Amino acid sequence: MILDRRQALKAVFGWAAGSPLALAQGEDPLYGPLNVFDFAELAKKKLDPLAWDYLEGGSEDEASLRDNRAIFRKVIIRPRALVDVHKIDLSLELFGKKLDYPILLDPAGGKNCFYPNGELEVSKAAARAKALHITNGGIEEFLESGQAPVWWQVTTGGQFQNPQSMRSFVQRLESMGCSGICFTVDIMHVSHRERDIRNRLERAWCETGLPKRDADGRMPPAKNPWRVGVYPSRPAPTPTWNTLRELTAMTKLPVIVKGILTGEDAARCVESGASCVMVSNHGARQLDHVGSTLEALPEVVRAVQGRIPVLVDGGFRRGTDILKGLALGAKAVAIARPYLYGLAAFGGRGVERVLELLKTELALDMALAGVPTLASIDSSLVRFRDSLLE
Repeated sequence: MILDRRQALKAVFGWAAGSPLALAQGEDPLYGPLNVFDFAELAKKKLDPLAWDYLEGGSEDEASLRDNRAIFRKVIIRPRALVDVHKIDLSLELFGKKLDYPILLDPAGGKNCFYPNGELEVSKAAARAKALHITNGGIEEFLESGQAPVWWQVTTGGQFQNPQSMRSFVQRLESMGCSGICFTVDIMHVSHRERDIRNRLERAWCETGLPKRDADGRMPPAKNPWRVGVYPSRPAPTPTWNTLRELTAMTKLPVIVKGILTGEDAARCVESGASCVMVSNHGARQLDHVGSTLEALPEVVRAVQGRIPVLVDGGFRRGTDILKGLALGAKAVAIARPYLYGLAAFGGRGVERVLELLKTELALDMALAGVPTLASIDSSLVRFRDSLLE
């Protein structure tokens, strides 16, 4: 049978529309969102307003929250022409482990406000997507199965009250198969997050999930709502640089110090035995008015002088954002809110899809910028609109 051109095109497009992939993407709402911002809109529609404010809010004036996004508009990509970009390689090695792409999943509390059993959903999604996940805990059985590529977040709980408790905690992590310890150092006290305070949010709800509203749309009264006017205190001394030195001396696991914003502290991390630092302002949820993490990144990179890798998080929503972070010296970028949008909208499948979109955007942006590998990305790839970071 001979087909004319019009018939042939109709046949091709008809087959494409009926293919399993097209049907899956056409009928599955997972494939409706085109980017992280679309996922955010869906998450906001699905979540209770209290849960959305907890996810999206920052501390006090939310100045650093705005800064984390605004800074990306000040960084300009300088694309390179006539480079062979027929193959794009996103792979890297971090602490002897091969990663397929330079995007990690940050720790994030309160996931049960966004999706039932949220921590486990995220960890399983990360394993399927071959992404490294920094966990807050609650996934011990999955971790012991050997399927979860995990770093364990340490904050300032009872694990560090004395060397004995620290050693016991480290031994437990080693026996479970953790691939690293992430020591978060910017949460010695919990900030005023005024959206949550105005909402009279019970902090325990962040772990148990929000209670149901009554017929009039009201939440039950919180027994211990988040409030202002409580003078900060802790029952025991908080960790110091000596704590970090003790921790790095008692384990062969890489210790990643998260929450570094100055070159001075980055240099002390190196001197104290840290394997890596993460430039982070805790998603702009702790001390406000510290600026964006992308502003702090070059200073930290200069301070470590290539002795240990530098990671960064804070405000990354696009492949171009990640490309800029890599150009400014980050080994990899960590995200939290983007994958939480995916979790709230579609559960674990949403987490995977957000990672897929960001990974694809990054690869395409690298191709368009003329940098086919991570090794070909350096500071000459970017410039600044003003002298803020020069």
